[in-house]
Amino acid sequence: MIRRTQRTRQEYLYTKSLEGAERVQYEKKRRIRQALEEGKSIPTELRNEEHELRRQIDLEDQERQVPKSIVDNEYATANIREPKIMLTTSRNPSSPLIQFVKELKVVFPNSQRINRGGQVISEIVESCRSHDITDLILVHEHRGQPDGLIVSHLPHGPTAYFGLLNVVTRHDIKDRKAMGKMSEAYPHLVLDNFSTKVYTLFHVNSYYFGLNMIGERTATILKHLFPVPKPDSKRIITFANRDDYISFRHHVYEKPGGPKSIDLKEVGPRFELRLYQIKLGTVEQNEAQSEFVLRPYINTAKKQKTLGS
Repeated sequence: MIRRTQRTRQEYLYTKSLEGAERVQYEKKRRIRQALEEGKSIPTELRNEEHELRRQIDLEDQERQVPKSIVDNEYATANIREPKIMLTTSRNPSSPLIQFVKELKVVFPNSQRINRGGQVISEIVESCRSHDITDLILVHEHRGQPDGLIVSHLPHGPTAYFGLLNVVTRHDIKDRKAMGKMSEAYPHLVLDNFSTKVYTLFHVNSYYFGLNMIGERTATILKHLFPVPKPDSKRIITFANRDDYISFRHHVYEKPGGPKSIDLKEVGPRFELRLYQIKLGTVEQNEAQSEFVLRPYINTAKKQKTLGS
């Protein structure tokens, strides 16, 4: 089992490296093409490769100008099977954390919750792999307040680390009378403002990866936690990014007076997410390379938006 896991991970890293190399080449040709269209000089760092890049540009047709994504081992089966999610917490969870995870279980369809007990992370991950679990979600707390959420996609990754802020559970919402009933239908998703492209270049075991579009990458991780809904579903889940803080809202709607009248009701819970790391591996792999790390101490961090404008 261990050797097979190592072999499949090597294959996964190699496939990802091919995709990263293609994106690096595409970005170079895009900059050359932009400079020629605007009548500007070729960037200094690309002058040694200008002749070969211009030759490749001349040979490309309209379809080849856009990089084709190589078969991605991470979400290759997302279109043929629904996600299965395992929810758990840190050890000795408090009552507010247990209540919050119970509500998350209803938020994510096809999810199940287990008590952490004395299990270590590696045991939980192996158990999830053997039961065809697609994603593992761990929720952490500080002094009874949920403050961290980890989403680890199985079997190879990625793993996204989020900070949790301003958590308001369903039972803490003040206007209980106006709150809608909790629906278990597959929800429609609204992913707003995940557009900014933050480029990074790194390598793992001699494999090079580049041009990670962090906004789109985060949206991909979040949207694959939910199955495809039916067209008549009246449940809506929103991930809205503002200044790199992702607001989560959960609503249901009705049409009491026909198609032109919509009654929108918040169901809960509500919270904000702050992405601070993405690792190219599962949660128990401490040696996995970091694909993205938030560095708020850099002088330009306040000006740069990581996920969206």
